[in-house]
Amino acid sequence: MSEREIVDKLRRNMGSKYILGMVVPRARRIFVDVDREKFKDVLRFLKDEGFTHLSAITGLEVEDGIEILYHLGKGGIELTVRIKLPLENPVVPTITDITLGAVLYEREVHDLLGVKFEGHPNLARLVLPDEWPEHVHPLRKHLKK
Repeated sequence: MSEREIVDKLRRNMGSKYILGMVVPRARRIFVDVDREKFKDVLRFLKDEGFTHLSAITGLEVEDGIEILYHLGKGGIELTVRIKLPLENPVVPTITDITLGAVLYEREVHDLLGVKFEGHPNLARLVLPDEWPEHVHPLRKHLKK
């Protein structure tokens, strides 16, 4: 299946309302911006379409929020699903029920950016030492005091 076919099938099955943008910058690479309300449905759909390899979950603070990027792979095609969370309340459902491989990635993003993954089985510290102050997340530009 080509990148264009993947993008078209995703748009048809998820609806244009929830797919906020798609870019295919080069062969075998796709970026999809998704409404956070439906991102789990998108990830389930992609898993059913063969995107079963979760290579990473990354997060970064941008001017008006926090972006979470889910990097998926299938047969040499890399697809990144991006959602945006508000700075003041970065909460999103866990995807550990879709792919168990998300457990450590979500813990890392929680440690470093303070994103709460609702329903995660164990958001205990992963990267930061136990004595690290609560509500201080090293990758946040606007740290909470």
